[in-house]
Amino acid sequence: GDLLSSLLQSPSAAKLLNQPIPILDTESEYICSLALECLAHLFSWIPLSTSITPSLLTTIFHFARFGCDTRVRKMSSVNGSSQNSVLGQERGRLGVLAMSCINELMSKNCVPMEFEEYLLRMFQQTFYLLQKITKENNAHTVKSRLEELDESYIEKFTDFLRLFVSVHLRRIESYSQFPVVEFLALLFKYTFHQPTHEGYFSCLDIWTLFLDYLTSKIKSRLADKEAVLNRYEDALVLLLTEVLNRIQFRYNQAQLEELDDETLDDDQQTEWQRYLRQSLEVVAKVMELLPTHAFSTLFPVLQDNLEVYLGLQQFVVTSGTGHRLNITAENDCRRLHCSLRDLSSLLQAVGRLAEYFTGDVFAARFNDALTVVERLVKVTLYGSQIKLYNIETAVPSVLKPDLIDVHAQSLAALQAYAHWLAQFYSEVHRQNPEQFISLVSTALEAITPLISSKVQEKLLLSACHLLVSLATTVRPVFLISIPAVQKVFNRITDTSAQRLPDKAQVLVCRALSNVLLLPWPNLPEGEQQWAVRSTNHASLISALTREYRQLKSNAILPQRKVQLEDTKVIIHQTLSVLEDIVESISGESTKSRQICYQSLQESVQVSLALFPAFIHQSDVTDEMLSFFLTLFQGLRVQMGVPFTEQIIQTFLNMFTREQLAESILHEGSTGCRVVEKFLKILQVVVQEPGQVFKPFLPSIISLCMEQVYPIIAERSSPDVKAELFELLFRVLHHNWRYFFKSSVLASVQRGVAEEQMENEAQFSAIMQAFGQSFLQPDIHLFKQNLFYLETLNTKQKLYHKKIFRTTMLFQFVNVLLQVLVHKSHDLLQEEIGIATYNMASVDFDGFYSAFLPEFLASCDGVDSNQKNVLGRNFKMDRDLPSFTQNVHRLVNDLRYYRLCNDSLPPGTVKL
Repeated sequence: GDLLSSLLQSPSAAKLLNQPIPILDTESEYICSLALECLAHLFSWIPLSTSITPSLLTTIFHFARFGCDTRVRKMSSVNGSSQNSVLGQERGRLGVLAMSCINELMSKNCVPMEFEEYLLRMFQQTFYLLQKITKENNAHTVKSRLEELDESYIEKFTDFLRLFVSVHLRRIESYSQFPVVEFLALLFKYTFHQPTHEGYFSCLDIWTLFLDYLTSKIKSRLADKEAVLNRYEDALVLLLTEVLNRIQFRYNQAQLEELDDETLDDDQQTEWQRYLRQSLEVVAKVMELLPTHAFSTLFPVLQDNLEVYLGLQQFVVTSGTGHRLNITAENDCRRLHCSLRDLSSLLQAVGRLAEYFTGDVFAARFNDALTVVERLVKVTLYGSQIKLYNIETAVPSVLKPDLIDVHAQSLAALQAYAHWLAQFYSEVHRQNPEQFISLVSTALEAITPLISSKVQEKLLLSACHLLVSLATTVRPVFLISIPAVQKVFNRITDTSAQRLPDKAQVLVCRALSNVLLLPWPNLPEGEQQWAVRSTNHASLISALTREYRQLKSNAILPQRKVQLEDTKVIIHQTLSVLEDIVESISGESTKSRQICYQSLQESVQVSLALFPAFIHQSDVTDEMLSFFLTLFQGLRVQMGVPFTEQIIQTFLNMFTREQLAESILHEGSTGCRVVEKFLKILQVVVQEPGQVFKPFLPSIISLCMEQVYPIIAERSSPDVKAELFELLFRVLHHNWRYFFKSSVLASVQRGVAEEQMENEAQFSAIMQAFGQSFLQPDIHLFKQNLFYLETLNTKQKLYHKKIFRTTMLFQFVNVLLQVLVHKSHDLLQEEIGIATYNMASVDFDGFYSAFLPEFLASCDGVDSNQKNVLGRNFKMDRDLPSFTQNVHRLVNDLRYYRLCNDSLPPGTVKL
């Protein structure tokens, strides 16, 4: 620090900040960069203390200015000499290093009281830097200034602002000397003049942190809510307006057209989608704080774009081949394209805000929400009626996707208001539901024409999702009697009609099934009309599974290849629909599940009959087992014990050792998935309380240990292992008394539970398999299995059981210590240390007197003297922190000795 100050030679901070930056020679710059690197390293681990003096901070901030000085770059580019250019880069680098030092200090959340003064000084310096960076003059706009700065400097500076807002704003806000509102104004300038998209995203993150801070502050101090909001209201409204402008082509076309809307990132979204999503998150957070302002800012903008869209009707003309949009001038087409893109974004914004109209604020914001929903219903109906998605346009490659997207987004935005509609329904169902009925009926009129295989998939799926939400979330009692819904029923059950694409078919069937199965809200049990609904559901399922049920009679005959492919298609299409129907009602009332199973019963029996015929077709067995797994998870009780037993027995008979080997070893990932799903079904079975499925335990354990385990034990691939060990864990966890029958009477009489061990061989085999898994390189399996053993110890005192204590305990401790020594699972050091303690604590005397000396004696690569030192250094502590510390010390010392011994030249005499 002194070194840096002496190189700058300056008296006071105030003067320093206003002085021109000194010119340093190359050697001084090199020394400064080394000093700053050292400081950054020190700051990363030393606490905030008196050694970090005000003058040191001032000096570091002075160097931070090197990064935001554009004159150096100018000078180098004017003179053009490579020497000047290098000089400019070096000075920029000093700025980056200084910002690294500052960020190390900023990231410390633990700030001693006496250091708060320093912090304030730091933030005043920051304020100065931010002013300098965002300063406008005749020669520079803010954006051109930022473009001239080093990218990594901007990155560091943004990091600094993020740390300031996330870690220290709550401390600094209370200081009257720090102008928070002015700081936000500068941050605003800095954000909206970022030269890169990534820079802009990072700044939006900072605003999100600030809005989260404000929201939690208001929630914790409701009394001051108005005062807090008044202080920041102008800043928030400005932020909202600017973010909304930034997502519109109308104001920001050049930048938005640069965004990629095709390549997906790791989160499965394009750059444009990410840009829009992050912007809408900021809009939503402002809405939460200032609902009225946000709504009155957004809705008029939406209205403007809606007028353009709704006005397209007058340009639709009928041509020989259909309808055509009579807008052909290039400029008009471009303006229409921009307006439609903006409408699509604003519809997403309106959908994102739906949650702020429900719950406690429903009544207060009812009129605003009603206005939105009425507009959305009108727009969706308009789109469906004039069929804009099928219209011919002058620029089909651009305008057609735009029109389809607007229509799809209007349906998606309306879907977002499903919870609001459900609340509206519960408020008005007794009095005057006309307005509600009208909204729902009109929405369904908009949906029905779109449920067709001729409609583009994007639009079709949006319509299907809206139908599912109306059937599942809103659930109006009159839904089934609406002609539009009956039309969909007829279309889906008509075998001559062309089938919808898979996803859409599944969604529509789920919606229709839910209309019949889900209880109507606001009505007592007696008025639910279950009998009629049950009959209708049975006929719906019967129509959907007609072809599938006919397969039963042909399944036994050998099939030709073409015939087999057709059969596979029928199985796939039917089971995907049935599985989805079961899944969607698995959490519902008993009555819904009963009706569902009654309708499905025949199809389930057909599936079981078909299963053996397709056991060698792993793609079919995969789908069948998926279906059965969903049945076991959702309708176990409804299926009844005898039939469930029949299913389990069929599976156990079919999955012979040969079949399992074929699936796992020769059929690749599909075969492994089949076995994993089978094991998952067994997991559900062994968890079932009561005695019903207990008779299956011996054959399930024998299947695991004698058939599956030998096939996968030696394979390096993790396939099937995780599921197998989870099943073994569930067998132990939920069926402890199958192995340990502790008699209650005996424990009362003797004060100690008598351990009657049963099925000892099976228990030992399972434990041995767990032990073997710790010798394999798969870290996920290691972590999972260690967690299972620890859970069994916490819940059932596994390590204390006589069989474990006397025959396995120290074998496990030995394996865990070896793993630590070999550093093969270093990420799990802490977990392994704790598990070792939990095992050793069962018998500390045995651990210290017998195990530890034996363990050290068996260690190769160290001499007897070193072994003695290792033994002496391992203190006989019995508390967890000290014990684990001793274990890690032993392991590190052992490794160190081995390293030293290995590096000795051959023939060295050891004393």
